[in-house]
Amino acid sequence: MSVSVQSDDFDVGAEIIALSQGRTDIGAVVTFTGLVRDVAGGEKIADMELEHYPGMTEKALASIEAEANTRWELQATRIIHRYGKLKSGAQIVLVATASPHRGDAFEAAEFIMDFLKSRAPFWKKEGTLGGGKWVDARDADEDALNRWS
Repeated sequence: MSVSVQSDDFDVGAEIIALSQGRTDIGAVVTFTGLVRDVAGGEKIADMELEHYPGMTEKALASIEAEANTRWELQATRIIHRYGKLKSGAQIVLVATASPHRGDAFEAAEFIMDFLKSRAPFWKKEGTLGGGKWVDARDADEDALNRWS
């Protein structure tokens, strides 16, 4: 189980290898990679700036990861969330789950992402032609959380 909050980019392939190499107890690895979109709400986005509180953020992500591990049979998990100013198309987040069975890996990855979108302590500011604007939580993200209650 592993959580990183970092400004540096990541290599998805290398992360999958690190998660599963030499493991014969893993039957499925599921990954999700989130990217900075170039349009949001009909507005052109040049970049996104993500801020966080070091220590508090890692603790929150570790708690989300731990909860996933109590709900599903997982052999390994990896969460990477970037911060700083990221251009359109840049990778923001990686969630990887490894399990003996694909169902657990898929559900756990989706659970982790739903909680990262709504409960991880990051503040996001989109850079548009009209200036920067802070991004509020979306109703759809909150609705996604309700199914895990």
